[in-house]
This record gives sequence, structure tokens and C-alpha cells, in this order.
Amino acid sequence: MTGRPRGVTALSAFFAFGTLASGLSAVSLLTPAGPLEPLWRLNPRAHEAFAKMGAWAPLLLGAVSIACAAAAYGFLAGRHWGYRLGVALLLFNLAGDLVNAALGIEPRAVVGVPVVALLLWYLSSSRVRAFFSPAPGGPPRAK
Repeated sequence: MTGRPRGVTALSAFFAFGTLASGLSAVSLLTPAGPLEPLWRLNPRAHEAFAKMGAWAPLLLGAVSIACAAAAYGFLAGRHWGYRLGVALLLFNLAGDLVNAALGIEPRAVVGVPVVALLLWYLSSSRVRAFFSPAPGGPPRAK
């Protein structure tokens, strides 16, 4: 294997952005009318839905933030578990986009479907899978 595929670094940045977005959203829900409240102007429907969830919403967003942070690190470090976590997060995102679009909850979610499908296609390429494969006969390779 000759180094990290370029898209892996970009996906690590994507997951880092997910960490920031979900973390800020969780903090915003914990501090209503606080300094982060204007962020919800970007997606008022999401704010409304999270508000209905009560205390579960910041917990869920906190878990998403931690999972995205782990995936970002796993991608940068070339860890097999990071690859699996990233694929799982993308599959959950794809399922959510499909449900939201199909039920009319968030019609704009349909835009995410081909984006996530392309990311999953890229991650299934032999070069990317080989990059994340553990060293044969030993522990995962150190980076």
C-alpha cells in the first residue's frame, strides 16, 4: 500500500465537521436562548424536532458527536475499526435521509441520498479497503 488515499483525509474532515455540528447542537439544546441559538435558523425543523425529544436530544447529539470524533480519528490513523464505524455512521445517515424524504418529514433530505451513496461506493473500493485492512497475522498497524 502506498500511502493514504486522498479521499480518506477528506472523509476524516467530514467526520470532524460532524463532531463540531452535533456537539454545538447538543450544547445549544442544553442552553436555550443562549449564544448558539441563532444556529437553528439554518434548520428550524430540526430544532423543533429535537425540542420535542426533550432531554434525549442532547444525549443523542452528544453520542453522535463522540461517534463522529472517533470515526475522524480512526480515518486519520488508518484504523480498521474507524473504517467500520465510518461506514456504519454513513449507513445510519442514509437510512435517516431515506425515511425523512419518503415520509415527507424533510424533503431536502433526498439530496443526501446520492451523496452518501457515492461516499459508500468510494469506501468500498479495493484501494480504500486495503488501506484500512489490518496487517496480516498481527495487530492493527501503527500509524
